[in-house]
Parts: sequence; structure tokens; C-alpha cells
Amino acid sequence: MSEQNPLKQFLEPKEALKLYDLDIFTLGKMADSIRKDYFGKKVFFNSNRHINPTNDCADVCKFCGFSAHRKNPNVYTMDKEKILRVAKDSIEAGALELHIVGAHNPKLNLEWYLELFRMLKAEFPNIHLKALTAAEVNFLSQLSGKSYHEVLSLMAENGVDSMPGGGAEIFDEKVRSFICKGKVDSTDWLKIHKIWHSLGKKSNATMLFGHIESREHRIDHLLRLYQAQEESGGFNAFIPLVYQKENNFLSVKEFPSGQEILKTIAIARILLPNIPHIKAYWATLGLNLAILAQEFGADDIDGTIQREAIQSASGSKSANGIAKEELIAQIKNAGFLPVERDSLYNEIHAY
Repeated sequence: MSEQNPLKQFLEPKEALKLYDLDIFTLGKMADSIRKDYFGKKVFFNSNRHINPTNDCADVCKFCGFSAHRKNPNVYTMDKEKILRVAKDSIEAGALELHIVGAHNPKLNLEWYLELFRMLKAEFPNIHLKALTAAEVNFLSQLSGKSYHEVLSLMAENGVDSMPGGGAEIFDEKVRSFICKGKVDSTDWLKIHKIWHSLGKKSNATMLFGHIESREHRIDHLLRLYQAQEESGGFNAFIPLVYQKENNFLSVKEFPSGQEILKTIAIARILLPNIPHIKAYWATLGLNLAILAQEFGADDIDGTIQREAIQSASGSKSANGIAKEELIAQIKNAGFLPVERDSLYNEIHAY
């Protein structure tokens, strides 16, 4: 990856915010130049399966359609044997990664998860376990009385290979207090990831946008991630997640246009030169916009997923995943080089 740093002139939030004033073609060209310098025409994807053990949640985030509440009364908790059966079927279907996140269920304590990880690794020693958001780590820390370092060390010792980036939402605490009061705060979210990185592990970072936040809040979020990466260096990818509007308690009347979404992705590429990958997550963008985003700084599209419950509960069309062959064909048709990767971005095969 190039050592160039196009961020210098944008370190001040007011200067960074001016990027939104650029027309979309100028902004796209800037981001695409960085993306091409890093990865050429490669578009990365992986073969993965999302497993969500429970939707029984102690928190009530206003943007969430996944957790059980009066708009989603279908509460469930999977037992470990069922999770192992799902994992077996998924791996036989080609999954190389299990992405395990769920709700903050007080009935599932830290030891429950640690035993699950041990069982999965004993049964499938070569599978990559990406598990538990920083919000879940915070919840399990409070539930167990153990420090973040203790919880994260136990996760690593019991088979977790990397952490997903969920729970970041928007770092601004006034916004957080409205949309996800009680969830891990922004300082602790960043602290948890830095500790994980200090253990020699990698993780991702996210930002949920398109709800009640402002452009200023997005810029603040990105610049804080830039600083955190300068300190710990462990973020593999940044994933801007577009808010899904159905089955939740946010009364959002104006949603971001395609141009606003593409501008935000492009600005992320410009402001985060130290985070290698920008993922256009097709589960929240839709496949067509996710592929178009590869012209605006993104270089990754996520993966096959196989089954997805969190975004689809709020309206995304991602419930049944997507076939690997379809991903490859769509990426090729857009003029890019599809590259299957593992969870840590080692290249497996270029198509």
C-alpha cells in the first residue's frame, strides 16, 4: 500500500466537512485515485456465514429492528447444538468465516459464549471466528464483572480470531443518548478495539449513518477512527452502514440520496488512509449501489453471508445472502477484478 497521506489538509473538522461541498464527480475522482493506488481494480469478497445466536436484548436501540420488542415480538435464542449444525451446513456450503453477533441477552453469559467458541473450534479447527461487537464485549464485561482486557483475552484464548465493527453507530454522545442510550459509549468502544489490537488481533470499524446524525457527526466519527488507527493500527476495514428504516422506533422522514451515500463512502476513503479497506456492505446498500461504490473509494463488498438477520429485520433484502457466482459475475460486469479473500484480507483466488 502506498505511503501517501492525502489527509493532511483535512485534519481539522471544518476543513474535512468542506469535502461534502465538492461535486460528486470531483469527490469520486479523489477517492478512486486513492483506491486504485492501493488496490488497482480489485474488489474483495469472502465466503462467510452470519450466525445470530439470540435477539433477546436488554437494550432498546431505537434504530434496531432485529431485537425482540413490540415491533418484532418473535424472540428467540439458539442452543449451542443448533449453532453447531448451522455452522456445519455453512462450512459444507463453502463458508470460511463464521460471523457471530447477536443481542445483549443477560441469560447468555460470558462462559456461554466461551464454551460456544471452544466447541466451534474443536469441531471446525480451520474456520475463522469473527465474533462479538465491542458493545457485546462491554455488556459481557458488566455481566461478568471482568475487565475489558480479561474478557478480550478469554475470547482470544477460546478461539475468536477477529472482531466485527458493530456497535459504533455514531460516536457523538448526544446522538448516541437518543438512538442507543445504555449501549457502550464511544470512548469505551474505541478502548475495547485498542485493547483487542494490543493482543495482536484485527478488527473492523463501522459507522451507522442516514438517520438523525449530521454531516458534522460523520466527520467527527471518521477523524476519531483515524486517530485510533494511528495509535493501535489494528483496523482492517471501515464499513459505512446505511440506516434501514423499517420496524424500528426512529421517525426518520428524509433518507440519504444515492449521491449522499456515495459522497460519504468517498470521504471515508479520503479521511482514512491508514485503514486499508473501505467496505461497501451490500446488505445495507443493495448490490448495485455497493458495486457502484467501488468507483467511489470502496474496494470490498463483504461476502456471500448465506443468512442475514440484523439488517433484513429493518428492511434490507439480504436475508438469504447471495451466491458466490452471482457476486463474481456482478463484479466482473462492472469492470473490476473479483478477488476472494480470507477474513484478514489474504488473497485466495482472483477470478
